[in-house]
Amino acid sequence: RLRGASPDGPSPHVSSSSLGRLDPTTRLVHGVREPCLNFLSPRSIEDLVFPGGTKLDSVVKRIIYKSDDNDYDTYHSEANSTYLLQHAEATRFNLFTGFQTLPEREESFKVNETVNVHCGFYSDNGGFKISDIDMRYMRSCKVVVSTCAFGGGDDLYQPIGMVNSSIGKVCYVAFWDEVTLSTQESEGKVVDGNGIIGRWRIIVVRSLPFVDQRLNGKIPKMLTHRLFPEARYSIWVDSKYQFRRDPIGVLEALLWRTNSTFAISEHGARSNIYDEGKAIVQKHKATPEEVEVQLTQYRKDGMPDEKRLHGLKALSEASVIVRELAPVTNHFMCAWFNEVVRFTSRDQLSFPYVLWRLNMPGINMFTVCTRRDLVNSLGHTRKVKPLLTQTNSESSAM
Repeated sequence: RLRGASPDGPSPHVSSSSLGRLDPTTRLVHGVREPCLNFLSPRSIEDLVFPGGTKLDSVVKRIIYKSDDNDYDTYHSEANSTYLLQHAEATRFNLFTGFQTLPEREESFKVNETVNVHCGFYSDNGGFKISDIDMRYMRSCKVVVSTCAFGGGDDLYQPIGMVNSSIGKVCYVAFWDEVTLSTQESEGKVVDGNGIIGRWRIIVVRSLPFVDQRLNGKIPKMLTHRLFPEARYSIWVDSKYQFRRDPIGVLEALLWRTNSTFAISEHGARSNIYDEGKAIVQKHKATPEEVEVQLTQYRKDGMPDEKRLHGLKALSEASVIVRELAPVTNHFMCAWFNEVVRFTSRDQLSFPYVLWRLNMPGINMFTVCTRRDLVNSLGHTRKVKPLLTQTNSESSAM
């Protein structure tokens, strides 16, 4: 297969000339071309009213996030401090994540009315610092479309396809670090006095918690509910994509219409966690040793070797995530984040495990064709100290 080509369609790399053009995406069904996703008309989207509350009756009603304040007795005893220091040296847990032990990991997968979990932001000294002005802005958001670029970053692609009425209802937020800010400004992409570039509000994050920039990127990707505590809905878009639809229309199509709280695209190439582990190693996305540690733990926990879990395809592609910020989905994302910190940052490898353990209701897994209707794949090039240029296909592990 040619580098960059996709087995289920043409090359995902799109010329800059298509950035402002909204092309319809269709698929062949019984010899007839049909749209991948039936969106409401712009007029109907204009008239949409947000649901009064979640339609899903979930066991989980409340989440308590572990911190060094409410865990003082557990985490600051002299006897435990030595153990935790040794534990921290062997893992990527730190003052941002907290030091989740294996018994606590097991406890975090129990579905109760109130759950008590590690979910980042464990200590004030843990990093991921955001200015007070930006935090006030983030608290004002009710619907958010977000992305991030750390360590030099990717180009920031402007969203298209929104209707006029949704522009004032939706926050578009791009998280950058200082290196990305400097890199982008050197290329003439200057943030204005309000912190804006085009539609995007640029939130500059300081003191990133991890050396691994891919792991830093999991914070805005998975912990949206912690960054936007007043928001009701979020749409995550990986930085190599251009978002091309009205966010309110996407919520209606993928969540409200299907009575779902969480929507994510199916993996386009594989369906099995153990096959995905082999592919990650073959593509040099992670070392054989760290993948084996993760999969050995999953086998020990009884993770089945199945292509479908709870009626859903086992593997997700995870570059677009649409969700209601409700306790049940927040619990899921906390557990998922802790897995990528404990093991590899390849979130496709941990998603099926968390799906299997939590069996969260209200998941809508959509197809690759549908994903293409939402976003345009525009490549992925690291700008700072480019030891190599990485070209991803839509079917590769990200």
